[in-house]
Amino acid sequence: MSNEMKPRKNLEPARTILQQLGGSKFIAMTGAKHFLEGANTLSFCLPPHFAKRRINHVRVVLDENDTYAVFFGKANGTRYTIVSEHQVVYADNLRTLFTEQTGLDTSLGLN
Repeated sequence: MSNEMKPRKNLEPARTILQQLGGSKFIAMTGAKHFLEGANTLSFCLPPHFAKRRINHVRVVLDENDTYAVFFGKANGTRYTIVSEHQVVYADNLRTLFTEQTGLDTSLGLN
């Protein structure tokens, strides 16, 4: 059996999504954790009962046209419900959409 290394997925889009959301400040402000990076996706969990409408899971998908599809959901045990779904979201609107849907600020807003 060969010891060849398997090619790694390009995780740059997922890391870019996190930076567009606010990076480490976003994580600190929202309590986001359990990040899953895919080739064109970033998924993460929010603390339970922290966000409005009990949203505790977010998935951001990079589309072919360089916009995003964003899914806000709630997971409870083995049940998962999509609370809202947004298509054709531009990078500069990610933070605003996140705040509108969850009620959570992504930064302190200080200049």
